[in-house]
Amino acid sequence: MSAIDHYINAVIERGAAEAQEDGSAATEAHHLLLAIAAHEGTTAHRVLATAGLGRQAIRAALDREFEHSLSTVGVTLASFDLPKPSAARTPSKVGATARLALERGFAAATGKKDLRPVHLLLGVLDTEIGTVPRALALAGADRVDLMARARETLAGESW
Repeated sequence: MSAIDHYINAVIERGAAEAQEDGSAATEAHHLLLAIAAHEGTTAHRVLATAGLGRQAIRAALDREFEHSLSTVGVTLASFDLPKPSAARTPSKVGATARLALERGFAAATGKKDLRPVHLLLGVLDTEIGTVPRALALAGADRVDLMARARETLAGESW
């Protein structure tokens, strides 16, 4: 198995663990983003880190996005004493947003031999709607700028 295959498997497995922690039945794009941020030593991780988006910062942004989404329908978390989500069994499926993110990431490379971790990051970032862009906006991160930074690293990136 190649290094990129190991990386993709690690991101999907870590994404599934993030989904499990959330109590989610499926791994979605925001779980992959958390996994990419947690996987140190890659250009994808460095692009996020230089923007102040480590795993904890992304988790906090996702929590704010959840609260913000609830508030748009008049619900506040402070009004309820909700327990933390119970950990679901390991999600057995990759959800639609994660599948699309992976497809976009693979399509961003000219071929499998050129596929790098930053391509997966581009796949997660390359959507204008959904949880990821809303969370990044609430964190004050410019998604388009992050994508540009990621693309800039491709020329010199080996890993």
